[in-house]
Amino acid sequence: MNDTDLDQSYSALCEALAQVGEARAPLFLAMACLSLMSRFESAGDVLPLIDNARAQCLAGATDAARP
Repeated sequence: MNDTDLDQSYSALCEALAQVGEARAPLFLAMACLSLMSRFESAGDVLPLIDNARAQCLAGATDAARP
């Protein structure tokens, strides 16, 4: 995926999140993730992506908690 495709996809994701609203955003993200994960060959392709996202979120939570 090139930068233009990535930008277009991210923009569509943001627009869809805004349309479904904050209350349904977790459901929408879960559905989108499941759909995207189903396109991979195996869990071995997906699990490192999940680990990376979790690590980045936890690092951000730690950074946000610092004074």
